[in-house]
Amino acid sequence: MQERVEIGGLRIAACLHDLIRDEFASTPASTIDAEGFWQSLARIVEELGPTNRALLEKRDRLQSQIDDWHLALRRKQGRFDPAEYRTFLESIGYIVPFDPPAQPAPLGGIDAKGDAGGASWSEIARFPGPQLVVPVDNARYALNAANARWGSLYDALYGSDVIPRSGQSGSGGFDPARGKEVIAWTCRFLDRALPLESGSHAQVCAYTVSSSADQGPASLEIRLDDGSRTTLGEGGQWVGYREGDGPDAPEALLFRNHGLHIELHIEAEHPAGRLSSAGIKDIVLESAITAIQDCEDAVCAVDAHDKTGIYRNWLNLMKGTLDATFEKEGRTVERRLNPDRTWLGPAKEAITLPGRSLMLVRNVGLHMYTDAVLDSKGQAIPEGFLDAMVTAFAARNDLYRSDPAFANSREGNIYIVKPKLHGPEEVAFTVDLFERVEKALDLPQGCIKIGIMDEERRTTVNLGACIAAARRDGTSRVCFINTGFLDRTGDEIHTSMEAGAVIPKTRMKAARWIGAYEDWNVDIGLREGLFGKAQIGKGMWAAPDAMAAMMEEKIAHPQAGANTAWVPSPTAATLHATHYHLVSVIARQKEIAAAWPRATLDDILAIPLLDEGETLSDAEIRQELDNNVQGILGYVSRWVGQGIGCSKVPDINNIGLMEDRATLRISSQHIANWLHHGIVDEAQVRSAFERMAVIVDRQNEGDPAYRPMAEDPASSIEFQAALELVFDGRKQPNGYTEWVLHRRRLEVKASRNH
Repeated sequence: MQERVEIGGLRIAACLHDLIRDEFASTPASTIDAEGFWQSLARIVEELGPTNRALLEKRDRLQSQIDDWHLALRRKQGRFDPAEYRTFLESIGYIVPFDPPAQPAPLGGIDAKGDAGGASWSEIARFPGPQLVVPVDNARYALNAANARWGSLYDALYGSDVIPRSGQSGSGGFDPARGKEVIAWTCRFLDRALPLESGSHAQVCAYTVSSSADQGPASLEIRLDDGSRTTLGEGGQWVGYREGDGPDAPEALLFRNHGLHIELHIEAEHPAGRLSSAGIKDIVLESAITAIQDCEDAVCAVDAHDKTGIYRNWLNLMKGTLDATFEKEGRTVERRLNPDRTWLGPAKEAITLPGRSLMLVRNVGLHMYTDAVLDSKGQAIPEGFLDAMVTAFAARNDLYRSDPAFANSREGNIYIVKPKLHGPEEVAFTVDLFERVEKALDLPQGCIKIGIMDEERRTTVNLGACIAAARRDGTSRVCFINTGFLDRTGDEIHTSMEAGAVIPKTRMKAARWIGAYEDWNVDIGLREGLFGKAQIGKGMWAAPDAMAAMMEEKIAHPQAGANTAWVPSPTAATLHATHYHLVSVIARQKEIAAAWPRATLDDILAIPLLDEGETLSDAEIRQELDNNVQGILGYVSRWVGQGIGCSKVPDINNIGLMEDRATLRISSQHIANWLHHGIVDEAQVRSAFERMAVIVDRQNEGDPAYRPMAEDPASSIEFQAALELVFDGRKQPNGYTEWVLHRRRLEVKASRNH
């Protein structure tokens, strides 16, 4: 039995109580003492706890009604009628009445280069660019993400597969031949992002800054290798510099394109600078404009001890004091938050740019409960209530900091991403929760903004109403909406479990509903006034080592009108940032708004089932099954056995994929669907698990913390957890995996404590 402290009827795990008392309530920014904090949480639990339960019961009730409708249709062997299905969903309140505006919300102006204009633009939507998502329980990763606002394009290209390797020196040192390839690539990029009036950046032999005789503003002069001079083709793109040794020789130059900054660092004697005719030693891009510090799918947090570590890291990020020390390549590395970056403007005015990504924090969903705090009846409380109170309490340190050096929000906001909401009623409930948290913590009304994850079908079909539900007194709290293929597909399969057998997962991205879903998210976001106010995002690129493929495919996200998209690493953020220089997202959003709507509700409600009479070959079935099972085992073995919520997991072809619980949800629901409809049987599934356990064990044999499964699967908690996720998949509410994972992880922890 863990030690607990009782306050206001709550029984709080001692480690969590001590954290709030000793580290949260003791900061200069805190005007709330620990006892007042817990008493406020107790009131919130008492007032909103019953509604939280009722909303979860409504989810189950709606799912039961949908199951019954599909079963009745199958019993009478009727044909699926989309109009009839939509009418049914409206009749049970799954699709809610909503009157959208007659015309899309007006979009603000942009300049000739597609840059945002106007002071009314919010800090989170002012600049389109990549977004990192990182588990906040790992201080090193959390700092990497926060510091990924700026990244070396030279390093990203040199170390990735974007440029095919044509051979490298065996010394392991700098390869000049590859360095020249990197410089040639970046010159082509600069020609598109910062075009010259004449010539190419590859021909530049000098960039100089000169002041006029009357000491007016300095100007940028560019000299080509044929002796001629040129300038930038677009006015206003050069915005600053850092002075070097000589009066006209800058150490670095600062440019802006589509709102994003590009730095050219000049040092002719640097190994890379020697390869550049202009002496450019590096090109640094403004990369991850925002970063989500994740308390949900990317972490493994099953008890008060785990939650305490997560909350401590978030607090120290908000204070600006988080650090991490680790060994890398035989040396000790200490990492802290990067300071802001300073420049001189043409008139030698000071320019300061943020040195860190704007950080959002993702709380858990309504369905999660935690025994880190027990209510007056001894029951676990909604974990999202605890998350909201603690993460907002930590963010007071940002809003009321005395030293602006490591400020996060410049506009006095707290950005909380709320996952797995089902429809507008749950969005409105979350806003009610945020209002109570603001009051409890003496925060400005409306400062807590909501990021709505469009990853459940009931949110998708009611997205306009969801955005409207977050609007109070004419002001919207919405800072973010996005699409997420994995969770959204997992919910699609579970919601339509009784409709029939779904298509193979490998065909899902080409399904009719997916394209409509991706377009719909942007269409509705623009229609509901998110232009310039909130992020409209796209999902993760899961393969952090496949950057060449990412560069080919992920440019589709800004082309689709998304002003952010998820990336798996700082390197990926820097590379993906080039897409936002090549595509003006703001201009694309204006084009899309003029052509809306592109997607229809009927398309979104098209269930991705196998065609009537369609059969799959034994080879197709086995390939699909093995791929799903291997992914489940690879992820579950780390989550349950080691407490790792997100990591690069080798797939069946040994390609590393960044995986979290969303991956697990789609794979387990897919197999559960095929089991239910007889595409596979229990013996086939068990055989696949046994085969894949051997492969997963082999893939992890170099990890001393890994616990093999194949030798004795019956006694492997990890293996049994994976089986349970599949064979009990239909029974898991909405197909979520958390309950099985948490119970099994606690089982592993208990086994190691005895």
